[in-house]
Amino acid sequence: MSTKDYLEKDFYKVLGVPKDAGAAEIKKAYRKLAREYHPDANKGDVAAEERFKEISEAYDVLADEKRRKEYDEARTLFGNGGFRPQGGAGGAGAFPFDLGDLFGGAGAGQQPGGASGLGDLFGGLFGRAGARQAPPRRGQDVESEVTLNFTDAVDGATVPIRLTSSEPCRHCNGTGAAAGTMPRTCPTCSGTGQTSRNQGGFAFSEPCRDCKGRGLIVDDPCIVCHGSGRGKSARTMQVRVPAGVQDGQRIRLKGKGAPGERGGPAGDLYVVVHVRPHQVFGRKADNLTVTVPVTFPEAVLGAEVAVPTLGGAPVTLKLPSGTKNGATLRVRGRGAARKDGTRGDLLVTVEVTVPKDLDAKALEALEAYRAATASQDPRANLMEAAKGA
Repeated sequence: MSTKDYLEKDFYKVLGVPKDAGAAEIKKAYRKLAREYHPDANKGDVAAEERFKEISEAYDVLADEKRRKEYDEARTLFGNGGFRPQGGAGGAGAFPFDLGDLFGGAGAGQQPGGASGLGDLFGGLFGRAGARQAPPRRGQDVESEVTLNFTDAVDGATVPIRLTSSEPCRHCNGTGAAAGTMPRTCPTCSGTGQTSRNQGGFAFSEPCRDCKGRGLIVDDPCIVCHGSGRGKSARTMQVRVPAGVQDGQRIRLKGKGAPGERGGPAGDLYVVVHVRPHQVFGRKADNLTVTVPVTFPEAVLGAEVAVPTLGGAPVTLKLPSGTKNGATLRVRGRGAARKDGTRGDLLVTVEVTVPKDLDAKALEALEAYRAATASQDPRANLMEAAKGA
């Protein structure tokens, strides 16, 4: 809306009050008209909606002492004949510019050097009226936690999550104002919700203290939300946890947080995942781990041993002869899922078991083995290395 449009509007006439009306009289008139023309009371009535906008616009200016003074001075200067051209161009009493030059900033009245006349002087003043409605505000981010069993973390799962967040107050539809009234633009921040503070040569932006970052001032607060425009909401939503998620991982779900304000986008939902340990399997990045016991003869002579897999049938692993205790063998593609659809590996650690109870036949065979290998000292190199050190 142009500066000229604002100067031609009589806000006092819109509210039906005299020009010398006090703040209380203006407020009383506004409340009466707002209740009468409020959209909630006139469903589908376009004319009533436009009338309500005019009333709110007028109140925004006249309820603010500073803006009302500036408005009155501007209308006295221009609206009542000040600088009004008399006659044609060049006639007696005529000025070398018209209202189009005054507000447009171009034409015969433009000053040398690029000055655009008095339009610049008042453009900023009445441009604030166009910012009556505070800008959209993004909803808050919400954080929740979920605990999965080991298998669901590897394969992915859909789990219910109970969320408690804020949403627009249903009683006042998020305005924060009592029924039949509307909030007004914060005069401190002009509806932006932010103010600047200079410190050490730098300018810092911070939430406005008067409106607490909303950009709006509520004179008659809602009885439910007490002027905040927000209420508490509890909801349960189904969240898909991707396959391969790890313990402690933080998942971001865009737009699943608290609803925005005044048409702003919703915030994000952050889900922190906790994974219960498995009795058999462990995990290293995208690989699963498992420890498989083998006998001494299997480790020495080699063997084929059955190895369990997570959620699938066992696989047969060929154990090479001479396999050492603690050796790790790899089974391809039996690990955790990756983002690209592939899977990690299953890392199998060999653990040579020592039997506690042996029958006579086993003891005899073991004694025969010890006699046959008596010349082999597995600690010989250790002793030599210790002497050399």
